[in-house]
Amino acid sequence: MLLLRRAASVTALLTTVLPLAVTASAHADGATPCRTAAPAPALATPPDPEQARLADARTTALVERAGFGDFVRRFPAALCTARSAAEAGRLLDDWGGALWQAAVRRAQGQRPGGDLAAGDDRPLYWTRLAMTTALARWQPGFPLDAPALRTRFEDASRGLTDNAFRPAPGVRRVFISGFDPFGLDGELRRANPSGSAALQLNGRRITLADGSPAEIRAVVLPVRYADFDAGIVERAFTPRLAGGRGAADVITTISQGYPGIFTLEAWAGRSRSADPYPDNTGSLSGGTREHPVTAPGLAPGAEFIRTTLPTDAATGAVQSPYPVLLNTAVTEIPAGATAPVDRSDGPTPGSRAVAGGGGGYLSNEVAYRSNRLRGDLAPQLPGGHLHTPVLTGLPADPALLTGPDFERNESAITAEVRTVLEHTAARP
Repeated sequence: MLLLRRAASVTALLTTVLPLAVTASAHADGATPCRTAAPAPALATPPDPEQARLADARTTALVERAGFGDFVRRFPAALCTARSAAEAGRLLDDWGGALWQAAVRRAQGQRPGGDLAAGDDRPLYWTRLAMTTALARWQPGFPLDAPALRTRFEDASRGLTDNAFRPAPGVRRVFISGFDPFGLDGELRRANPSGSAALQLNGRRITLADGSPAEIRAVVLPVRYADFDAGIVERAFTPRLAGGRGAADVITTISQGYPGIFTLEAWAGRSRSADPYPDNTGSLSGGTREHPVTAPGLAPGAEFIRTTLPTDAATGAVQSPYPVLLNTAVTEIPAGATAPVDRSDGPTPGSRAVAGGGGGYLSNEVAYRSNRLRGDLAPQLPGGHLHTPVLTGLPADPALLTGPDFERNESAITAEVRTVLEHTAARP
């Protein structure tokens, strides 16, 4: 099998690795044919709750209207070209990386296809889920570690691999993260402006407020507790904080927050406390306001970590079209107490974290994990968390996937994310 370098274009992937004529494959030595669509009674891995939403035809429309349908159609046959677990791993790296690059190029207007707005982050999300469903149904003629292969595909399709800063002396390196859409049981059409901003800004050169050049690199993270437990935040941020040519100069995690405003979060808390609100798989954190919990496997650290971003630079200079505010609120259990207390002015000494400014959900946790790691590896780096406004504007008709207000709001939020970064990433 001809394996691509991970930097290969999507066009090369689709025309070289997987000819259109291929619809199924068996091993060259005549072993048991590969299956990518097991009969219903034999389906070993039923769809998880996130994948099960693909039954809604609107998810297919979001894939097709972005021009990503070939990824879904051709992926099962591509899996059947792998003749070993090692080949399968490389293939999943290639396909995941190609999907990421296609999504970035589309978001930046460099890849024509479909009639959805270029910056729409939803096609990447639903295409990835459809491909992981095919991966779960794959029954090759050799043993493999299915969870590890999915992790490789997920990481590559989220920008965690082969997404390095370009060598350029004097160019400041800004690393950001966004999130997948979430809250989909309430509204399947939801997007996430933080994910859209990550796609639109990845690889971009910008000019900071001090006049210096900068390059942005980005990842888009899942809204799943299990992935955080498995260290996806640490996998994403460690290479950017460990020093060397690939290291960042500034890190900023980004998520969707409050209606009508941007907030820079002053404090990230160590605990999970978001129940009964679930993640995208329907899983709960296990923690509440009254009984916060620490995430499994989280390394030791302070109960609260304060941002080191120059927040005054953004809150004083960026106020349009959305206000940018510094949020100093936290929820804590004070030292010697048992009940949670909401505070507007940050934590008190010796308290137990319940929630940071970003709450007790994964938006708070990505800020805590990345900045705890920053404190270990690169304490001199500025780092913190930005909440975007809630993305509104979907048409009232649930059959309509997009509309002018929705697209206008998504573009405006990304433009202001860029402006905030231009101020918070400038040299002090």
